[in-house]
Amino acid sequence: MPSNSIDHAFTARTLTGAASDPTYAGALSFMRRKFTKSLKGADAVVWGIPFDAAVSNRPGARFGPQAIRRASAIFDNDPQYPFGADLFETMSVIDYGDCLLDYGNHQKTPATIEREAAKILKSGAFLLSLGGDHFVTWPLLKAHAAKHGPLALVQFDAHQDTWHDDGRRIDHGSFVGRAVRDGVIDPAASIQVGIRTHAPEDCGIAILHGYDVEEMKAGEIAEAILARVGHRPAYVTFDIDCLDPAFAPGTGTPVAGGPSSAKMLSVLRQLGALEIVGADIVEVAPAYDHADVTAIAGATIAMHYLGLLAAKKRR
Repeated sequence: MPSNSIDHAFTARTLTGAASDPTYAGALSFMRRKFTKSLKGADAVVWGIPFDAAVSNRPGARFGPQAIRRASAIFDNDPQYPFGADLFETMSVIDYGDCLLDYGNHQKTPATIEREAAKILKSGAFLLSLGGDHFVTWPLLKAHAAKHGPLALVQFDAHQDTWHDDGRRIDHGSFVGRAVRDGVIDPAASIQVGIRTHAPEDCGIAILHGYDVEEMKAGEIAEAILARVGHRPAYVTFDIDCLDPAFAPGTGTPVAGGPSSAKMLSVLRQLGALEIVGADIVEVAPAYDHADVTAIAGATIAMHYLGLLAAKKRR
């Protein structure tokens, strides 16, 4: 194995190309991408946000970025399904590490995330964020909207997250309503997929409920998303509890009756026509996981985001 290397996350000399670490060893960056704080030359940046102080049920999503990175190790070295290519052959991706947050002063958290996200976006790179609970999407949306204007939100979730918000709450169940009221997202171009709970208002956002999703084919779901969003700049957020607990037990607020990971991944792969300007995967809580089932699903969702980006770059 003279041409192989170990700890590619630190030893990589370029930002492109596959790693050769064995799946069971080596530094665990996301898909073995180079760990660096330098944004120079990066097409996409993977960034962890280990925050879970906004949860309404079980905590633990602060360990989500670690779990997703660990599960992603199995994906490097081979052409990635269903994209049939080495995603990093021509697309340069870095792992930017994690956001530094003050665990004793949560009121500073939103501004800290927004400020660091804005710095990354200023470089021109695509930002893929690993949560963390779903509150982290609020400052991420603000940072992306500051660059692109009001966004179309594509939200995969069991919850609408439109509960009452006084504008100051640190709450993972109210950020969508706040984003609508503050003009950060355009509800007329936004859609929620997999909803299996009731909230007081829908804020004008289109909803595909859990039972709707169960009866629709993946292609039909993708068509509904594309028709709703059109050509608007879109932010895609995937709460892992969108999936049924059978496929994602490791999350803080699981809701039975959801779709399979296979179905939702098939939906994602058909969203290549969207103008996706940012994305995240949130609410992976490995303490409640079994055999990394949820972490694997989360890592695969994140890989699909990069797959769509790589396919667009090749075109």
